[in-house]
Amino acid sequence: MDREKVKGFLDSLGPFSFFGFILLQAIQVIAAPIPGEVTGFLGGFLYGTVLGLVLSTIGLTIGSFFNFWVSKTFGSPLVEKLVSKKTMERYDYLLHHKGAFLVFLLFLIPGAPKDILCYILGLGHLSVKEFLIISTTGRFAGTLLLTLGGSFIRHHQYYRFSMLLGCSHHTLLQCYFQCLRHQLFSSG
Repeated sequence: MDREKVKGFLDSLGPFSFFGFILLQAIQVIAAPIPGEVTGFLGGFLYGTVLGLVLSTIGLTIGSFFNFWVSKTFGSPLVEKLVSKKTMERYDYLLHHKGAFLVFLLFLIPGAPKDILCYILGLGHLSVKEFLIISTTGRFAGTLLLTLGGSFIRHHQYYRFSMLLGCSHHTLLQCYFQCLRHQLFSSG
């Protein structure tokens, strides 16, 4: 995705550029042709931290809700066409148990397939209210980091951007090693 082309397109929308960006965020969740990391970063770059975060969160929430609603409405036959059998089996536990905290953690983890997860969760027992609270708050930290990164680059704050990347990677590595340690000591 060419950042300048997207920026030019959004600018051409004039006062409706906010709606264009929200729609872009929603579409990247629904159709997933554009990585969410790119659009989150772009939000911070184009609109700054606060407005970029608000617009990204609105778009992500709309897209997530759409996937959840489609799944709730049309059920397994449609979801099985959109999500591989292997992925469905991997998340089978979520369909048969509420596991709200586990679902929240999956939304919190970078790289987890959140867009597909929304379809899968629509087949389970979460209410719309529970889903919206969990998905929106779970996505918030990652959205904030991406928006901050875009804003730092926009303002040529490369040192802050480097610090953000370093802290994020450090935290991810700590979490990974804690999970690995837990697996090693709990299995034996």
